[in-house]
Amino acid sequence: MWKTARDSVCLLCRSSAVFPPRTTTLLEPAQCRTFATRRVAESGGSRSARPARMVLSDRVARPRPPTGTGGKAGSGSGSKDYGGGDRGDRKPSRRNIVDGPFAAMNRTVANIDRMEGRVSRHKKDDKRKGERKGKGFKALNMQRALTTIGYGQRSSIKERMQYVESFDQFELLPSVKQAVAGEVLKGMVDIKPTPVQRLAIPALLGQDVGGGNGRKKRGVKVDGRREFLLAAETGSGKTLAYLLPAVNAIKVAEEGDEATAAWNKRLEAEKIARGDKPMASWIDNFEPHPNTARPRVVVLVPTAELVEQVIKVAKTISHVAKFKARPLSANYDALKNQRNLYSTLGVDMIVSTPHLLATIAESDPNVLSRVSHLVIDEADSLLDRSFAPETTKVVDRAMPSLKQLVLCSATIPKRLDNYLVDRFPDMTRITTPNLHAIPRRVQLGVIDVSKDPYRNNKKLACADAIWSIGKEAAAQQTGKNTDEVDVKRIMVFVNERETTQEVAEYLVSKGIDAVALHRDTPEHRQSEMLASFTSNEPLIKPAKEAEGGNRRHLAHTKVIVATDLASRGIDTLAVRHVVLYDVPHTTIDFIHRLGRAGRMGRRGRGIVLVGKDDRRDVVAEVKESMFMGQALV
Repeated sequence: MWKTARDSVCLLCRSSAVFPPRTTTLLEPAQCRTFATRRVAESGGSRSARPARMVLSDRVARPRPPTGTGGKAGSGSGSKDYGGGDRGDRKPSRRNIVDGPFAAMNRTVANIDRMEGRVSRHKKDDKRKGERKGKGFKALNMQRALTTIGYGQRSSIKERMQYVESFDQFELLPSVKQAVAGEVLKGMVDIKPTPVQRLAIPALLGQDVGGGNGRKKRGVKVDGRREFLLAAETGSGKTLAYLLPAVNAIKVAEEGDEATAAWNKRLEAEKIARGDKPMASWIDNFEPHPNTARPRVVVLVPTAELVEQVIKVAKTISHVAKFKARPLSANYDALKNQRNLYSTLGVDMIVSTPHLLATIAESDPNVLSRVSHLVIDEADSLLDRSFAPETTKVVDRAMPSLKQLVLCSATIPKRLDNYLVDRFPDMTRITTPNLHAIPRRVQLGVIDVSKDPYRNNKKLACADAIWSIGKEAAAQQTGKNTDEVDVKRIMVFVNERETTQEVAEYLVSKGIDAVALHRDTPEHRQSEMLASFTSNEPLIKPAKEAEGGNRRHLAHTKVIVATDLASRGIDTLAVRHVVLYDVPHTTIDFIHRLGRAGRMGRRGRGIVLVGKDDRRDVVAEVKESMFMGQALV
């Protein structure tokens, strides 16, 4: 009887009968087969409720179901199909959390999607692209090197600029205005201030030209001095914008200086007493001027080339305004620098590099005891790590007598912005509407080095681009005097100092007149190299001299291969072509390097060589921003 009852039950239920659970129902064999079939179907064809840990499910490529959508935990599209994904009743897996400092670890792709409303990379491409476009995705946002200037602020700046049309509206002394029209801008027909000059000169003079919605743009006084940040695009005339107010201050202070007036009377009497004797023969024995080694204005620049550039403009103004401007540069020997500073005739303005002036001030602290106006040109470089210690020493020594502090820069990096917020929180910031934007007159071309015929040979691509420019220059000279050659001046920028010599030697081997300019190049040699690049005069050579006796020599070009040393502040008026051998690390370098071409309203062309390891998306967005006239962020 027991045997008969046992045979009517299936084998699966027999085991449950021996060790019965709390609620056990014995089924007929037909009913048990139906139940087993339903369980297999619900489990996706597998008899096991949970797959082995080392076995991938056949549905692993399907999209993961969203968490917290109201579905049942562990249902048909549950965790077993995806190797243990998130369940509605469980804590989310660590790898799905995108917030926090460890969000981008162990990822196979760049974390470029937004945190909120993130699109899964398993979803369709069209939806992902649409989401990114809707969020305003830009590859340049990943760098975030520059301080953002809102377009609303740029529009208000344009409105204020409309109130200034000529230099006559500035409250400058007649002699200073005459120097601008008769010397600095001599030969120009339409003399008008540039945007940065329209904004900066009235502010530095403490003048209200109107259009400020009732707010006067005179700057905030901090401990008796006014502090300004003057930021404008490259080649916009910043040098003249800060020199004119400084020269005007020198002349105003000179009018009320009784000691200077008395010294001038004694000098005139001495000239009469000496008769026809030249002043150079006896002036060293005369009493020193009250301003000897005690200038009123100090201008700091990062390189010796910029010292020469700024002092040239200052001396041009001094031909009419009559003040004494002297340079302190590593291009001069110690004796000449000493004569410039300790001249018996005195000195009103000093243009120097921070290292040289800080060294002199350590041995003679009185050098900076009378400075009323301090200008830090190229402030983004001088307040960087390499120059900051020496620049800070000069600022600290001049601070007790300082009446006006002016910082100038073509860009406002975030590190500079943070420094100013901490050190000079009340500084008045003067920015132009086109700040951080590369002028649209500069065109940017891209050469894909990974394609034929270059095959990742950047040196070959660089030489080919220069030869193309040289052939174009030769075609333009057709029909002109064949005994002379009009030489095009080209600058090639690299990221590493070691690369400059390698690229220059390769270009020379290809018949191109190229030289390397880097930090280890002597400063007097640097000035010689850049001399022809900073001159606006055409560079013409005899045809035989340009060819150099080599048939494969490119006679129509002259090339400088440089690092960022030559991209800061140098007024390369003669340069029309810039080659970016390496893709710049940040948008700051893009602005400075491409800013060497197309200066003072002229057209220019930039060529960037893009290799297989370079950021193509960044280059594409820089080119698009240049075309649309937008600022780089």
